[in-house]
Formats: sequence, structure tokens, C-alpha cells
Amino acid sequence: MNDERMEKLTEIFQTLFNNPSLVLHDELVASDVPGWDSFNHINLVVTVEEEFGIKFSNDEIAELQNVGDLKNLLGKKLP
Repeated sequence: MNDERMEKLTEIFQTLFNNPSLVLHDELVASDVPGWDSFNHINLVVTVEEEFGIKFSNDEIAELQNVGDLKNLLGKKLP
């Protein structure tokens, strides 16, 4: 993932979870981030889809286990 996309993804996380110092890494999971519950997981997915102009399938969403998975999926979806 290029720097611009990573910066945008980081900004989404920082805004959604109200944590401007949040640093993303591939192994980061929901239990590592206060407030990352099922409701905010849906908000995260929808926000990422809107910001990057893409759409995830239900199967793709179900397979997301950590930030690394999300980055890899974005890499496949974006040219």
C-alpha cells in the first residue's frame, strides 16, 4: 500500500476511534483499540468503502482479521 493510501487509512482509524496518536500496524486487531466493537467495525468498513470508492463483499468483510488483512484487501481492490 502506498504512503498516501496508508495515510488516508490511518486518518480514518484515528477519526473513527477518536485517537489521533493511533498507529496502524499489520497485526492490529479490534481488541487492541478501545471502542472497536461490532458497531464501529461496520462504521469502519463503510467509511473505508466511501473514502476509497470501493465495495467489499460480505465474504471479504468476514475474512478481515486485522489491519494487515484490510491493507491487503485494499491493495487488491485499488488499481
